[in-house]
Amino acid sequence: MTLPIQRFFLKRALFIAIQSLITILSARAQDQALPPLRPPAAPLVACDPYFSIWSPGHELTGAETIHWTDKPHRLTSLVRIDSQVFRVMGKEPAAVPPLTQTGLEVEPTRTIYSFTGGGVQLRLTFMTAALPEDLMIYSRPVTYVTYDFEATDGREHPVAIHFDAGGEIAVNEPGQKVVGSVNRMGALTSVCVGSKEQAVLGQSGDDRRIDWGYFYLAAKAAAAEAKLISSYQLRDQFVAPRNQKADRRIQSGVPADSMLATLEFAEFKVSSRPVTRMLMLAYDDEFSLQYFKKNLRPYWRHNGDDAAALLKRSDAEYESLNRRCEGFDAELMADLRKCGGEKYARLCALAYRQITAATKVVVDDNGQPLAFTKENSSDGSISTVDVLYPMAPYCLLLSPSLTKALLVPPLDYAGSPRWKFPFAPCQLGTWPLANGQTYGGGETSQENQMPVEESANLIILVTALAESEGHADFAAHYWPLLAKWADYLKAKGFDPEKQLCTDDFMGPLAHNANLSAKAIVALGAYGKLCAMHGETEKAKEFTALAKEFAARWVKEDDDGDHFRLAFDQPGTWSQKYNLIWDRVLGLNLFVEGVLRKEMAYYPKVMSRYGLPLDNRKAQAELPWSFWTASLTGDDGDYHKVFDPIYNYVNTTPSRLPFADLYQTETANAAGFRARPVLGGIFIRALLDHTVWQKWASRDTGKPADWAPMPTPP
Repeated sequence: MTLPIQRFFLKRALFIAIQSLITILSARAQDQALPPLRPPAAPLVACDPYFSIWSPGHELTGAETIHWTDKPHRLTSLVRIDSQVFRVMGKEPAAVPPLTQTGLEVEPTRTIYSFTGGGVQLRLTFMTAALPEDLMIYSRPVTYVTYDFEATDGREHPVAIHFDAGGEIAVNEPGQKVVGSVNRMGALTSVCVGSKEQAVLGQSGDDRRIDWGYFYLAAKAAAAEAKLISSYQLRDQFVAPRNQKADRRIQSGVPADSMLATLEFAEFKVSSRPVTRMLMLAYDDEFSLQYFKKNLRPYWRHNGDDAAALLKRSDAEYESLNRRCEGFDAELMADLRKCGGEKYARLCALAYRQITAATKVVVDDNGQPLAFTKENSSDGSISTVDVLYPMAPYCLLLSPSLTKALLVPPLDYAGSPRWKFPFAPCQLGTWPLANGQTYGGGETSQENQMPVEESANLIILVTALAESEGHADFAAHYWPLLAKWADYLKAKGFDPEKQLCTDDFMGPLAHNANLSAKAIVALGAYGKLCAMHGETEKAKEFTALAKEFAARWVKEDDDGDHFRLAFDQPGTWSQKYNLIWDRVLGLNLFVEGVLRKEMAYYPKVMSRYGLPLDNRKAQAELPWSFWTASLTGDDGDYHKVFDPIYNYVNTTPSRLPFADLYQTETANAAGFRARPVLGGIFIRALLDHTVWQKWASRDTGKPADWAPMPTPP
């Protein structure tokens, strides 16, 4: 190569490097100038489907707090600074002025509010230590509420705190009767409330709250006093102090909506040196769910702990957990920003809290963790396979142990005599009863099943787990099942018969091209799994078959400048989100031109707030849109699809927990909310294998030797 030519290429390389640097710096500058996210609802307590409390307004004093089902689960807090009382949480008492809120930040394990007034500033933090590398801590139903005060005017101020929680947190309906008591637990003072009837695991369904077990408020006895009263007089007493006797025990039962569990922190001095007070909210359900007629306890109880032990341990570990959560949040958010920018990291943090609030980890007879998801707001199904599929990127990135704990129940069920079909089941029942499929044809009919969908889902997820761990040991336990489903997809997957897919709200569809793409990817994934399992010939067979099917798919679904919704429907289109796993797993089944052609079409059908799922309705399904945004790996393509999603989340008039199905023209939620499917947003992090391996390798759990699935009498 001559010197002039060398200089030309050096100059060109330098120009490209400078342009890339300018782009990066410009993006960082935009991120720094980005206004704070206004979440549709802010997560306060994010422990499980029953213990899930949100603030449906941007200001914590602008609305009463709610359960994710939009029923009242009231948390109220007042602070007295000098002689002036202010509200910092809840709308009542309305006569008490609110402290001025100056900030709201949602991070993976914490929601942080900032306030100022009366010569002090307050940082109010709700922390659920859902650290995925340690399922014992992850499973704890405890949320810490921390008040950090500091004077802003150079003066010293006397400060006191009132916190109360409505008794309806422990019941399904506010008129149900509750009992309660004030107790001493070592250095802690606590108040607990529970339903009088204690109908453990008595009912199932979606729009339901828990009505067994006990809700707890606890704090250091040296700093706070726990009180229980069957009226709202304690709030009035805090505003205008006077002698008022509170109850220590209410055994006869009063309506839940007239009982308050209360903690009051004695007056303390606040100056320029920060002062901290902390309390804990906890829920001991004693038994969390039923698994084939066997009642299972929460995983945190597997070493024999009860509520008292839980609270004592959580109190003793607060400082270390607080440091761990701060470090975890900072590092994860930094990696997420590298993967997708500030907007992406913010939505991941909001999704993180929602996922933990829709998942429950329990313990089996061998002391091993089993995890179950609740399909909130759609039908209340438990362990829905096509919910695990979009949720999986979160689990795969952060905890192979959690991934296994989620996969074991549906895999064991599919391999049991209960399941008689050649394809995978859809779900295990209706929350909190995992006693067998209740969806579609149940266990008796092939009508309204999702045979291609669920079989492909489980093959893809087991392969992704093997990719994460670097071996197929987990898959080996279920090899006959996986082989059976691969054969089913070989026969039925390329051109699916009329059937439902995960987008069942759109109705059944024949010749579904996106479902076909999923089956093809699953066949390629199975080929990769066979290679890892040592079945070389099968690996070659299924890899070749997947590539053959992919080439056919490109020809038979072609519609000129894009690909069709269904093979036999020209003039239609749909998001081909399932193709993302071809990239994640490195299968290379579909050539890059296919993805670029499809992506080039999407701006033509984009709505103001996002890309609709397909041509049938102006509705978007968030996890699929996140996957579609990352199909080509091009940042320009990514932002075209992703940025309108951020605008939807930031402006939607639906002030309820993060809805994954919404109207792309109005930003209104379309019914689904608070679901764990938002784990799909973490798919972009899986595409960076360095980030993926870094986080997955931190998992300290090595669960194995799960107990056999219970056999009901």
